[in-house]
Amino acid sequence: MKKYRTFADRHLHIFMDTSKREIWIDWMRVAACFMVMLTHSCEPFYLGGEGSLVLSEADAFWVAVLNTLPRAAVALFVVASSYLQFPLHYSTGEFFRKRAVRILVPFLIWTVVYALVWGEPVQNFKDLLLNFNYAAGHLWFVYMIAGLYLVMPLMSPWAEKVGRKELLVYLGIWLFTTLIPFIRQWAGGPAPVIYGPSGIPNPAKFPLWGEASWNTYGLFYYMSGFIGYLLLGLYFRKFVPELSWKKTLAIALPLFAGGFAIGSVGFFRSVMADSGGIFPFEGPVGLAALWEIPWMNDGLAVALMTIAWILLFRKIKARNPFYRKVLVPVSDAGYGMYLCHLLLLGAVSAWIRGMALPTPVQILATTVISFVGVALFAVLVRRIPKVGRLIIG
Repeated sequence: MKKYRTFADRHLHIFMDTSKREIWIDWMRVAACFMVMLTHSCEPFYLGGEGSLVLSEADAFWVAVLNTLPRAAVALFVVASSYLQFPLHYSTGEFFRKRAVRILVPFLIWTVVYALVWGEPVQNFKDLLLNFNYAAGHLWFVYMIAGLYLVMPLMSPWAEKVGRKELLVYLGIWLFTTLIPFIRQWAGGPAPVIYGPSGIPNPAKFPLWGEASWNTYGLFYYMSGFIGYLLLGLYFRKFVPELSWKKTLAIALPLFAGGFAIGSVGFFRSVMADSGGIFPFEGPVGLAALWEIPWMNDGLAVALMTIAWILLFRKIKARNPFYRKVLVPVSDAGYGMYLCHLLLLGAVSAWIRGMALPTPVQILATTVISFVGVALFAVLVRRIPKVGRLIIG
């Protein structure tokens, strides 16, 4: 660890280290961590019993509101990675070496932790041969981001040269694909739920545009999903100029309102339709998978809210002591926070739910307590010489 002759020298070094950082990206990462925890704090209010359990109409309403607000969290993580890493700034080999240490090593450590402390350890380790630990479902994110890293070197030469109009065409195609979940519902009606070996449900997909029982690679397969957020980060970095607050709000607020309306109303209407307005309402876990369709990361609601959040975060410019001393360390520990947060959040949620508090208070209290606790833990562990960054990333 580097030694400093004086306290002032140390903080001058901190300032120099942060002088070239993208301030808004740090704020967005930290906010995305908070959003992830808000999402998971809402889950006990519609998941439970046989799988899906909503105790009251008020719970359905508050979940619709508080679980729609943060749904762009994962997309924002992808945009941050794209903005900072894409196109590649160094050789493919160096890129993969850096990503392996930063992403895969902490993932393997926390995967083992979850396998040992949650569920049946023997079965958990068997599952790891084929997929993420089902006892810690949030780890799906690591597989997705690793997949994007695999294609970044292939796309980087094009990303270096692409013009604004060409990139807009591809973004337009991607935005159209965010309508596909709704088109499938409209064309196929209520989707049957198929259960895999883990018991985790997946709605069957109505085939569209070249898809069939023998082919899942339809017309828009390669342009849908998280690849769009990779292109979105590239577009903002290359072609979106600094906007005034007036113009930012004029664009961001309608986009966010539209995305929020699609997500919140879609969830609430689905719950009310299935329950018939009679609560408590309980059903199989596959029902919750259908309720969550308006929140899908490859859906229009998340896409619109993601663009709105980017526009708003880009207006943050202040490089003050709070940013340097508090926000930057939390941002740097954000990946580790994502990996480990459910261990604390689950315990906090169970504790808070034992209190006679209104639903929104329970959700927000769980989120804030978990966020603060996980941030302190991750920042402190990351400072351990030699091994801290291997654990936290």
